[in-house]
Amino acid sequence: MTTAQAGTGRTITTDIPARLDRLPWSRWHWTIVIGLGTVWILDGLEVTVVGNIASRLSEPGSGLPITSGEVTGMAAALYVAGACLGALFWGRLTDKWGRKKLFMITLAVYLAATALTAIAFDTWWFFLFRFLTGFGIGGEYAAINSAIDELIPKEYRGRTDLMINGSFWLGAVFGSLLSIVALDTDIFAANVGWRLTFALGAVLALVILLVRRHVPESPRWLLIHGRDDEAERIVSSIERKIEEERGEPLPHPEGEITIHQRRSVSFLEIGRTVFSDYRRRAVLGFSLFIGQAFLYNAITFGFGAILTTFFDVPSGNTGYYFAVIALGNFFGPLLLGKLFDTVGRRIMISGTYLLSGLLLFGTAWLFDQGSLSADTMTACWCAVLFFASAGASSAYLTVSEVFPMETRAMSIAFFYAIGTAAGGISGPLIFAKLTESGVVGDTVLAFQIGATLMCLAGLVAAFLAVKAERRSLEDIAKPLTAADSGGADDDPKGGSDTEGARSATA
Repeated sequence: MTTAQAGTGRTITTDIPARLDRLPWSRWHWTIVIGLGTVWILDGLEVTVVGNIASRLSEPGSGLPITSGEVTGMAAALYVAGACLGALFWGRLTDKWGRKKLFMITLAVYLAATALTAIAFDTWWFFLFRFLTGFGIGGEYAAINSAIDELIPKEYRGRTDLMINGSFWLGAVFGSLLSIVALDTDIFAANVGWRLTFALGAVLALVILLVRRHVPESPRWLLIHGRDDEAERIVSSIERKIEEERGEPLPHPEGEITIHQRRSVSFLEIGRTVFSDYRRRAVLGFSLFIGQAFLYNAITFGFGAILTTFFDVPSGNTGYYFAVIALGNFFGPLLLGKLFDTVGRRIMISGTYLLSGLLLFGTAWLFDQGSLSADTMTACWCAVLFFASAGASSAYLTVSEVFPMETRAMSIAFFYAIGTAAGGISGPLIFAKLTESGVVGDTVLAFQIGATLMCLAGLVAAFLAVKAERRSLEDIAKPLTAADSGGADDDPKGGSDTEGARSATA
């Protein structure tokens, strides 16, 4: 590493990004995955449990004066609002203060809010801490995805990101099964079982918080913010651990980057970079998040009502069906993730979006013909969501790797907020009434809306998705502080600059 000038504003030439990218997979990387990724299991647990305990909370003796509609309506809306605001609030601070500080703070917020939800004694208390739980989870998306992409080698970045984001559905499986046990009044009193589900979330969050203490700050972030000595110490320590594990020296890194260090980037500069210099990538991110949000809401907002209304499934048994659907969601990113690094981003992103949309069209047709039972409908949903889950997870991967380092967390936060708001606001307005009406044609229409938007997003990806597989983050999008940042590689084929992004130097 070479430097020029002293203090903040120095120009440095470094090979640290190349050293991180050439690392072989190791136990250290599994530590990162466990420390950072397992929080999505908590998110899935949280969302699923609340939906499943709505009926119990509204019953006399639950210890909370609340109706089922308030749980699935107002409380759900506040959770979504908290997640959207939290993503934007914490996302900006993640780019400014660093990844580690924020992924510790946001998990602590989640832990405290979930624990306090467990002791809710009135409706307003329950609403308040549902909002704050969402506020913490929203911040997690920006901080965690930024840190993961900047710490995981380029050869494994796609599959790792997909696996971690897909683990949300593993939490959903646990949530479905946990709610069945927790709501069994032969095991727990009516005013105790639902509280234990939230308490368990807080305990798991505490365990993850203790593991996260050993996850370092992103060396890439440290480099840009004038802390290159600390970045060097972290990377050297990682290299020593991996060499000791493998018993052989690491390969020589290839490539250096020269950057002008600076403490912060203005909000205006972030907005101009994302929506002007990288406007086609912004269109891509917007399309991917909206497509997956509408497909998921077309299915999940009405799955219980569809099973009970059209197939006479007892309401107490819908949790078993949801657990099966959630497993399909989990295995999609797990089994298809490697292909995003080998076959490539553009083919896999567009393919998973288009295939899931077409499969949902097929499901709608079969349902309209009266050809499905509860079991075969669930099998169809599993097939749709197997591919849709991989596609939805790739949306988070896309917006976290195709924008410059200095805008990464804020970009994730913005597109996450768009997708979450679309699902949490438009979803109930459009899909809940359609799928609960008891009219076959209304449910078919809900499926067709979700499938259409998913297919449209797949077509956008076919033209605009960036070939980011096995490429360094700095190659996909030059840091704004890079001395040779002469343009944005916004060509989906990975070719020359086509949108003329400005040079950004300190």
